[in-house]
Amino acid sequence: MGNTLQKKPNENLEKEEGEGNGSSFTCGICMESVAASKKFKNKSLCTHPFCQDCIARYIQVKVQDDNIAKIECPGLDCKHNLDPFACEPVIPASLFSKWCDVLCEDYVLGFERSYCPNTNCMVMVVNECERSGKVKKTQCPNCKQWFCFHCKLKWHAGYRCEESGNLRDRNDIVFGQLAETMNWARCPACGHCVEKVKGCSYVLCRCKTRFCYKCGRKTLFGCPCQTTRYCRLMIANIAIIVVMHAVVLAIMKKSKYEKFLSFKFFADLIK
Repeated sequence: MGNTLQKKPNENLEKEEGEGNGSSFTCGICMESVAASKKFKNKSLCTHPFCQDCIARYIQVKVQDDNIAKIECPGLDCKHNLDPFACEPVIPASLFSKWCDVLCEDYVLGFERSYCPNTNCMVMVVNECERSGKVKKTQCPNCKQWFCFHCKLKWHAGYRCEESGNLRDRNDIVFGQLAETMNWARCPACGHCVEKVKGCSYVLCRCKTRFCYKCGRKTLFGCPCQTTRYCRLMIANIAIIVVMHAVVLAIMKKSKYEKFLSFKFFADLIK
């Protein structure tokens, strides 16, 4: 047994002559002599001597009992998988359908997914494009309705996911749609809408809360989601001022001679 893709010319010739004359072969699973016409062919992946009945039972155990999607060839040290379309003629239609379902589930598990909140639809929507998990506004491909991929509810224009379950009247919904159209951001503290005319995304609300205009998170020294060179310089300057203020306060608590030495050190440092 083993992978026999690379055979000697004489072995390939003997194989072709044997199959042409209707000879038999020994199955590597049941170890019985089987007619060459009953040999399983895994397309061009591998050519191990297995009969179709043994492969069918092998697939049945893997799919129905073990719920495995990618079934490896039973050949010794073979790393190839069984081709589903090569196996379809030798297994029952119900087993092939079950195998296809398991393959689809295995494929979907690798992606972020959500269900349409429309009770008349409720189809599963798979995020195959965005791997960062930041997808929010999504249109269902079946019913064409918009919903939030994050909180899995009907799209809440202008409102955060934690507020999407609250009951709102028609005016609130219209205002939320306007806020989304105008690209307004809502303060995470007081909930008021803020419009950025220009500048960076580091904004200050009238309630004195500093937050990121892009992601809506509270922040004191800028936000890593969109930090420009100007913002980084401003943050560095603020940090330097804070450190210098702390140093000055510590110096003021020292004696006169210690103060003189400290100020002399900073004077020499500046020079």
